[in-house]
Amino acid sequence: MLLAGLLATAGAAHFAAPRQFDAIVPRSLPGSPRTWTYVSGAAELALAAGIALPRTRRIAALAAAGFFVGVFPANVKMAKDWSDRPAPQRAAALGRLPLQLPLVLWARSVARAGGTQAGTGA
Repeated sequence: MLLAGLLATAGAAHFAAPRQFDAIVPRSLPGSPRTWTYVSGAAELALAAGIALPRTRRIAALAAAGFFVGVFPANVKMAKDWSDRPAPQRAAALGRLPLQLPLVLWARSVARAGGTQAGTGA
């Protein structure tokens, strides 16, 4: 349930404070950054709901692993854009990059546990 909570919190943040997410949407994506912010926030909320339900936990966790890979370019963009910021902000932006791997592995472990309680924090 911890992974579901993380995704739900991140998804809600996309709607509560979209501007910060708009700024990291790669410009190579078509359309408005705000659209991508809302789409990714809705995806995180849907993934959180899917992981919270034992019947859909496995497939939702696998989708979350793919999602974490898919948003990596946004984290790269943030690290690049923040290269001239003060050291703590630069460090935070750079620190996000290696965090994607543990998130992918965590989601995969939740998927392996499937509908059982193991690996879900429940």
